[in-house]
Amino acid sequence: MLNKQLILYIDKQVKDKYFNELICAFKYEGNIRKIILDYKFHEKPYLFSTFVNFLLKEKKIFENIKNYDKIIPVPISKERQKERGYNQSLLIAKEISKQINLELLNNCLIKTKNIVEQSKLNKEQRERNIKDVYKLKNKQLIKAERILLIDDIYTTGSTVNECSKILREGNPKKIGVLTIAKD
Repeated sequence: MLNKQLILYIDKQVKDKYFNELICAFKYEGNIRKIILDYKFHEKPYLFSTFVNFLLKEKKIFENIKNYDKIIPVPISKERQKERGYNQSLLIAKEISKQINLELLNNCLIKTKNIVEQSKLNKEQRERNIKDVYKLKNKQLIKAERILLIDDIYTTGSTVNECSKILREGNPKKIGVLTIAKD
């Protein structure tokens, strides 16, 4: 069922963004959209293993992931963490880190403000909403490293671009973005 929605989108020459590469497995529609929304908003954290299995079984995605040194999940605010009970990107990042033996940096990039959910905004509002809400700690941890940033959905790219902009302060060698789905 989900194999039919696999799009395997890999862009190694991202333009006008702070990250270098974008990797997405699915088109954000139909069953995959429903499953991601269940995962994110309906207390189904166990679904992370399904996503990770798809990501790592797809040879091109797996080979790309292996080109990175460290993995960082897009952080959520303390309020959202408390509300939801988990960070959906962290669950995915942790499992990939464990299976591929990439170093997980969970407290390097932090979200300093609780904002309106990006999914409720248009492109321009998303860019304004996400501006200046992340902070980089321990810059030396990412210096000259190849960083893989994990998020669940790539819609306009505002969130991962803002995170990548902040990560650039640590002078990483490369930043790639991996998401489950692309809108």
